Amino acid sequence: MTDSPTYLVGVLVVSILLLIFLINWRTKLHPFLALSVTSLFAAVAAGLPLADIPENLVDGAGGTLGETGLVVFLGAMLGRLLADSGAVGRIADLVVEHSSPRTAPWVMTGVAFLIGMPMFFEVGLVVLMPVIYAVALRLDVAAGRPKTWYLRILIPAVAALSCLHGMLPPHPGPTIAVNGLDANIGLTIGLGLICAVPAVVLSGPVYAHFIAPRIRLEPSDDLVRQYAGTTPDEAEKQQDASGDGASALATVRKRVGADSGNELSPVPTWLAFVCVLVPVVLMLFETLVDLVAPDSVLKTPAALVGQPVIAMLAGVLFAGTVLAWSSRMTGGDVKKSFGSSLGSVAGVALIIAGGGMFNEVLKTSDINDALVDVISGWDMNYILLGWIIGLVLSFCTGSATVGIVSATGILAPLVAGMAPAYISLVVIGIGSGSVGLNWVNHAGFWFVKESFGMTLGQATKTHMTVQTLVSIFGLLMALLLSVFV
Repeated sequence: MTDSPTYLVGVLVVSILLLIFLINWRTKLHPFLALSVTSLFAAVAAGLPLADIPENLVDGAGGTLGETGLVVFLGAMLGRLLADSGAVGRIADLVVEHSSPRTAPWVMTGVAFLIGMPMFFEVGLVVLMPVIYAVALRLDVAAGRPKTWYLRILIPAVAALSCLHGMLPPHPGPTIAVNGLDANIGLTIGLGLICAVPAVVLSGPVYAHFIAPRIRLEPSDDLVRQYAGTTPDEAEKQQDASGDGASALATVRKRVGADSGNELSPVPTWLAFVCVLVPVVLMLFETLVDLVAPDSVLKTPAALVGQPVIAMLAGVLFAGTVLAWSSRMTGGDVKKSFGSSLGSVAGVALIIAGGGMFNEVLKTSDINDALVDVISGWDMNYILLGWIIGLVLSFCTGSATVGIVSATGILAPLVAGMAPAYISLVVIGIGSGSVGLNWVNHAGFWFVKESFGMTLGQATKTHMTVQTLVSIFGLLMALLLSVFV
């Protein structure tokens, strides 16, 4: 029976249902444990020799974590250092000092897009929170407190961060899909950027312009004071006294940046942007050499620096050197910043390892081959299929990473041997699906809701809807590009 394609596909379906049940059951099992239990069940049900199962699970976890885990941890180190050194603070100053009612949502979109390249969604939002509150507070007070500016500034940031989190390496999910589908990472970044820009614009500032007037939101005084160092009433008085409201943001500028106890020097704004972009530029460099001069002497060094682990390592070392020198951080400050960054991504790393177990079982037990036999007769675009699987599993399990991991394992044998550009678009389709329907079983939903004092309905109309729009527009762009590749 275990040789029957129908039976093996049935094992896959039951395994996915078991995974959803374990994560959503009243015990709320951690996704890593749920993936481990599901992998063990699938291995036994698919007929793998019992003596070989432990080795398969360990190989799957170690292999996936080795490819992706290093990128995850290095990305966390870079993101935390950018915040602690004050580099993010310099970018925040750019927004605060040069925003106007017309340009502020668009400026925030661009800043969140840059900040989000090396940072996870939650990390990027935490870093941007003082900036969001500072800009929104000033504009809201200047406009007579219509209670619309918090959403006008927040929504573009959520759109940019979630889009990058789902579509572009070196974020964990897209990196898993790139490795699992054997996609070209530079090509994936390039195509991902083409898909991401319209998705972010339509889901961010455009949607914010539509929905903000329909939801009156002003966070509590405690929340505003926590992130902006003042309250709306105090900021209003400051504006009346100063005429421009600038002093209401003085505390914010002190809060953004390092909390090391040392008197840090300001980081040049241009240097802050350079540190954010170094890893991305290195990964794109390999693709550019492949396209323009594939037989040149640059081929080998480009292949080296274009690898995600090397690119991220170079970015961390570069930022650690120049930011420490520029901001006058001590070696102890840098070490503390790196060390404190790792705890926040430990759970992500475990989910990645658990996903590796599941993928290894799918490959070793021939479930993937059985799925190919069953799906080969379906007339469905693989970009759309990956999007559907990523969307459904992310919604059901509360984890975009789980959705990407599972969809990657299912689609890997189906896209083998296809054109590199098409495989990259499948990666983008899977990632786009994973960020949609981000609702009550997602940690990010509750983080945004509580950070801005929203009701459940307000959070649904904003955070969940924004991420679902990003998901839909990302899919549409990937399908559009697939016509030309």
